[in-house]
Amino acid sequence: MSTLAAVDPEAAYYQAVEEYFVSRRGDPLFLSNADWNLVRKWRLAGLPLRVVLRGIRDALDAHAHGWSRDRKVGSLSYCAREVDAARERWERALSLGREEGTDAALALRGFAADLDRATGLGPGGRALAAQIARELRERASGGPLEEVTAWLAEREASLLDAIAAEDGEDRRDALEAEVDAGLGRWRGRMPARVVEQLKREQLARKRLEAHGLPRLSLFHLEAGGAA
Repeated sequence: MSTLAAVDPEAAYYQAVEEYFVSRRGDPLFLSNADWNLVRKWRLAGLPLRVVLRGIRDALDAHAHGWSRDRKVGSLSYCAREVDAARERWERALSLGREEGTDAALALRGFAADLDRATGLGPGGRALAAQIARELRERASGGPLEEVTAWLAEREASLLDAIAAEDGEDRRDALEAEVDAGLGRWRGRMPARVVEQLKREQLARKRLEAHGLPRLSLFHLEAGGAA
C-alpha cells in the first residue's frame, strides 16, 4: 500500500485513476474537471479501484488495436463504456460468490463482529450498532448485491448520524477542521464537488475509526490495482 493510500485512501482512489489513465494514454496532460467528476461517479457507485482500472485498460487496449489508434484519447469518458462492462462482470461474480477475495456473506458477518467490538459509543450509538449487527447476520444468508449494497450505505449513514449527534459540537468542529486542513492540496486540482465528496468520505472514515469501526461497505473491502 502506498503512503498516500494509507493516510488518505479517498484521494488515493482519484490519484490512482489519474496516474493510470495518463500513463496509458502517453500524454502529460492531467484530468479535466469532467474527468474528475466521472471518477467521482464511479466512486459514488461503489466501484472498486481495480475494476475501474480494468475497464480503462480494456478501453485503451482496444483503442491501441483499432483503426483510430493514431489519434490520442482525449478524455477519460472514452473509457466509460468499458468501465461499465467491468462493473457488470464484477457485480455478477460477487453476487454468485465467484469474486476472488470478496465473500459478501462473510463480509457482512465480519461487519457484525466489528460492531459488537465497537468502543466509546454513546447510548444511542451502542443501541443502533447492536441492531445493525443483528440485521447484518440476518442479511448474511444472501440477497441481491444491489439491495445489500444500498442497504449497507443506508445503515452506515444512520450510524454516522448517531455518532455525530453524540460527539458534541466541539468534537464535530475539530474533526471538520482536521479534514479541511488535509484537503488543501486537492483544492484547485479537483472540482469543488469532488473535494466535497472527499471531505464527506474522510469524515465518515475518521468518525468510524474513532470507535474501532471500518466503513460498512463491500467497496471498502476491495484493494486497488489493475488486473
